[in-house]
Amino acid sequence: MAYCSNCGEKIPDDAFFCPKCGTKTPKGKASNAAYPSDDLRDAFYKVGIELERAFSMAARETHQAIKKASDNMQQKPASTQGTLVCPSCGTKNHSGSIFCNNCGAKLAPAEKPQGST
Repeated sequence: MAYCSNCGEKIPDDAFFCPKCGTKTPKGKASNAAYPSDDLRDAFYKVGIELERAFSMAARETHQAIKKASDNMQQKPASTQGTLVCPSCGTKNHSGSIFCNNCGAKLAPAEKPQGST
């Protein structure tokens, strides 16, 4: 029987770790036995790599979506597209409005181009 180099506890000959303090025995060192915390640390490291990949991909996709939305907004200025002019006060209202946002008068619906449904 051997003794632990750290705490002096008796250690069985086939033990990889001291049962009292957890120090790796010479047999454990020779067999390259891993501490349970080593496995946990490796798992966290791998999770970290996967999270970094996922966040990088999400950042790229978000950036592309924002750029596309920005490009679309620049192509279709909201101030000139689809406005209804109030017959009572002349205020421009968003298309689809039923009542004027300035005076409350009922707006005439936009006429559909001929041939459309």
